[in-house]
Amino acid sequence: QVQLVESGGGSVQAGGSLRLSCAASGYTERTYWMAWFRQAPGKEREGVASIDTGGSTFYAASVKGRFTISRDNVKKTLYLQMDNLKPEDTAMYYCAAAPYGLTAIQALSNDRYRWWGQGTQVTVSS
Repeated sequence: QVQLVESGGGSVQAGGSLRLSCAASGYTERTYWMAWFRQAPGKEREGVASIDTGGSTFYAASVKGRFTISRDNVKKTLYLQMDNLKPEDTAMYYCAAAPYGLTAIQALSNDRYRWWGQGTQVTVSS
């Protein structure tokens, strides 16, 4: 089993920045792909960014150029640097991990990830 715990959420004004962290524990050698998802009230959960153990990354079009995903395999921590935040970025952000390789199409798909954190709230005001 893998446990994931997110932190770093909060409230910022539009144009501001936040850095989310996700600490992994348990059988972390199985966290081949890791990703950030988000879910706004009344909307479906969507993939934001993903990364594999080698550093290959994928981003949703809505955040490309503003968000940066990274991971520290020694510290077993996943990060999401969010810059130039917009009100539409307001959501609960979740960390997720998968124990196998994923294709570009699968990398931001909900159903490809086995382990999930509890989420951290991000609120962006205009």
